[in-house]
Amino acid sequence: MIDVKKIAKNTSLIFLAQVLISVLGFFTTIFTARYLGVEGFGILSLAVSLTGIFGVFIDMGFGLFMVREVARDKTIADKYIPNVALIRLFLSLLTFGLIILIVYVINYPELVKIVIYILTFSIIINAFSSIFSSIFQANQKMEYLSLSMLITSFSMLLGTLIGVYYRFEIVYFAYLYVFSSILVLLFITFAYFRNFKIPKFKIDRSIWKPTLKEAWPFGVAAMSGIVYTYIDSIFLSIFKGNTVVGWYSAAYRLMLVVLFIPGAFNTVIFPVMSPLFKSSVESLKMINERYFKYMLIIGVPLGFGTTFLADKIILIIYGASYSNSIICLQILIWTIVFTFIGASFVQVLQSINKQLIITKIAGLSVIINIILNLILIPNYSFIGASIATVLTEIVLVGYIAYASIKLGYGIKHMDVKKDFTKVLGSSIIMSIFIFYFNSLNLLLLIILSILIYLGCLYLFRIFDDTDKFIIKNIFKKSD
Repeated sequence: MIDVKKIAKNTSLIFLAQVLISVLGFFTTIFTARYLGVEGFGILSLAVSLTGIFGVFIDMGFGLFMVREVARDKTIADKYIPNVALIRLFLSLLTFGLIILIVYVINYPELVKIVIYILTFSIIINAFSSIFSSIFQANQKMEYLSLSMLITSFSMLLGTLIGVYYRFEIVYFAYLYVFSSILVLLFITFAYFRNFKIPKFKIDRSIWKPTLKEAWPFGVAAMSGIVYTYIDSIFLSIFKGNTVVGWYSAAYRLMLVVLFIPGAFNTVIFPVMSPLFKSSVESLKMINERYFKYMLIIGVPLGFGTTFLADKIILIIYGASYSNSIICLQILIWTIVFTFIGASFVQVLQSINKQLIITKIAGLSVIINIILNLILIPNYSFIGASIATVLTEIVLVGYIAYASIKLGYGIKHMDVKKDFTKVLGSSIIMSIFIFYFNSLNLLLLIILSILIYLGCLYLFRIFDDTDKFIIKNIFKKSD
């Protein structure tokens, strides 16, 4: 049986934390981009992109694997913690060596090299923090995940403000990532020792091979997603320079802000869905259907609204020097729309032990993305990179949805065409309002647009009896 109230509580907690994190990250990005300028911001963004790709290599899927397995059997956590930590130590050393090799081959300027090396230490530290985070997630103790993310966001914003005030160089901003990573590691380790027994450091090499066999598809899938998320910045730096990376990254950072919405759902839903594969397939299917519907309701208007408001958003946030980022944002936001739509199917495949399917699809998407970037970036610069990202996401989500449906996890109890028509109609009405009242204050325009969209959904009766049942149970007082 699904504990709707518990899911709602955890989702609300993560969602509220993610809203605050997004706000803090939003201001951190603004201050950093304005202070460092387009080229400096481009260098920092390039370093984040390159190290982000290799950060997934260090994880190698062990994080999600531990969440799934420990969610099913809480007693096995102690077995995985020391062994995964040791494996990640080896992977960290290998990753550092690979980054040095790549930086040498590309022959980045000395300043760029230093920034990349500093951020590498940050991703290594994060890899060890995530071991304990996985245990908290598996036990649905989401408050600790929320606090760790808040620590990162607060420390980054505070450090950025200090750096701007004292006029520090770009290297200082790179060290901020390391500092915040250390704070999170200290917090999550202390929190784990307070909530669970201290794990015995017992190395059991017999579980390494089967664990790696199960975990690597998660890792490759995640790596594939990160590669096609960040590889465009690396190609832009090679073909067009760091200034162009700055324009592109400014739009990309804004696009990523709203990923906290499916991210919050994923964090809470995954440990709930995983046991249902064994106990109640029908409940698993119901969660998938509702998740899909709610992401559709949120994602589509987000795409329309951002497209019509992109010029206001970019110029107010970054200033005129980032005007080239406007068209980037108008294109890139549709990547998020498809990400929202496909989020539920990704969680289903991971929950039913079909992560290898995601791995294959993600691998294909990376190849497609690299080819598109190599074709489009030399000729169309940051616009080409934006188009490549959207096209790749369409292929990825379409293929994953098809695979899920083929396995029997489609959307059977909903009228998808009718719901999509209602969402699309409401989004178009909202867009017409934005177009005709574009001269209004941005914040007021956003608030009014949201109210108009919600009003249209209500008039079109988008929520059915199942939705009403879920809402009723969420707010129902405990006996």
